[in-house]
Amino acid sequence: MSEIYTAEDGKVRCAWCQATPQYVAYHENEWGYPVTDDQRLFEKICLEGFQSGLSWLTILVKRDNFRAAFANFDFNLVAKFTDDDVERLVLNAGIVRHRGKITATINNAKRAQQMMAEFDSLAHYFWQFEPKRDETIAPGFMATCEESVALSKDLKKRGWKFVGPTTMYAFMQAMGMVNDHADGCALRVKAMQLRAELVRP
Repeated sequence: MSEIYTAEDGKVRCAWCQATPQYVAYHENEWGYPVTDDQRLFEKICLEGFQSGLSWLTILVKRDNFRAAFANFDFNLVAKFTDDDVERLVLNAGIVRHRGKITATINNAKRAQQMMAEFDSLAHYFWQFEPKRDETIAPGFMATCEESVALSKDLKKRGWKFVGPTTMYAFMQAMGMVNDHADGCALRVKAMQLRAELVRP
């Protein structure tokens, strides 16, 4: 199966995004573009955790509900959530009502606060794990890499939950730490340019 396709608008894109308009918009506007904002990084890592075992489309269509439920992923606010908040969220049909993932998000908010005290920013911590790759070569399909395994291991040591190596590789893709747009995809060059212009934290 080809890794790319030509859409009705004539643009060549990664084949996976042709499944739904939501995927096209996500692929066009976010996926693979570097992120250094701490709140957005926390959102991305939490949503990747919620996605575990589910389709990414499930998360995308509920993303606004997740943001409303989790204080727009302000980890300083989420860290204050109580058992009453957990019960409220378990009953919220607008999100994924998985108690373990909900409590993990609150736990991870507290771990994020600790990380801020140590590294001054989540971005500074996460970008340490950026894989060293030749940007001119598309890597092909990957589910993990050496760095996502290392990131997962370090986060677990710090007490984070739902941060397995595959989830962390998806996080790396989502936050633009790796550029996994397929060779020939029109957005691969844009992602490459944004990564070249990025001042690493």
